[in-house]
Amino acid sequence: MLTVLGIDVSPDLLERWVDWLAPVEQPFFVTKKQATALELPLEDREPTAEDRDTYRIYNVDRRAARTVWLSEAAYGELPKATRAALVRAQVNYGRGAVPTVRKWASVVGPAVRQQADGHRFVWWKSLLTDPKAILPDIVSEDLGPSLHRDVRTWPKQLQRVRELAGTFPDGSGPNCFGTVMAACGVEGADQVWMLREPFEEWLAQHTERGGRDDVPGTVFVWRDAASLVQHAALTIGDGWMLHKPSQSWMTPRKIRTVAQVKRATRTAGWRLERHRVVG
Repeated sequence: MLTVLGIDVSPDLLERWVDWLAPVEQPFFVTKKQATALELPLEDREPTAEDRDTYRIYNVDRRAARTVWLSEAAYGELPKATRAALVRAQVNYGRGAVPTVRKWASVVGPAVRQQADGHRFVWWKSLLTDPKAILPDIVSEDLGPSLHRDVRTWPKQLQRVRELAGTFPDGSGPNCFGTVMAACGVEGADQVWMLREPFEEWLAQHTERGGRDDVPGTVFVWRDAASLVQHAALTIGDGWMLHKPSQSWMTPRKIRTVAQVKRATRTAGWRLERHRVVG
């Protein structure tokens, strides 16, 4: 069994990770002018939730409003100069999954330097023949491990926290709000992209302001300057906390210390509230 961030990953989930990192066709973002100059076919297609998170579509520069969907074969048939220009554009526009050759050539082979401009490349399944050597590093790149194996006492009043702790989701969507709600007994909340409105409704009905960091059942809520809730996490006692860093398929439901979660979530303009679960 493969272990990533201290969490067991099944062969089935690893196979899905490969599909999400390197789908059959992936999006490249360009301006209309670039698409014309590079003679690339534009296609208006809705990305999957996993596409959104793999390629960080939410961060892409809005100037690059057109999308080219390419398979590995179609990409390989493009002139090298076109591939190089296309990959450089993805870096410039903020698309994800455009790694550096310098970091990965020793793992995927030196031929990757010929894929585009010699400095950057994109993932295709042909590069993932040994996913156990690649996916763990990509998934854990910006994250600390889950410390669920270090927890000695699990709170009985938080009905599902032990079940959820140290698990990866089945895809993109499940987020911090749903994780907190599911740990407190809301059925199915861990399987969906929980929006702010139902989370706020649950918060109003099942918690009251206050709570202590060292006891189970304190919901941490981070709000921005407009008072919109941006993140949430849940204390489970003895200085431990359950949280899911984002809605991405790469982020697990983790146990970290309260101090670690506070540091990781510190963001300019955000303020922290505490709410005590009451039923």
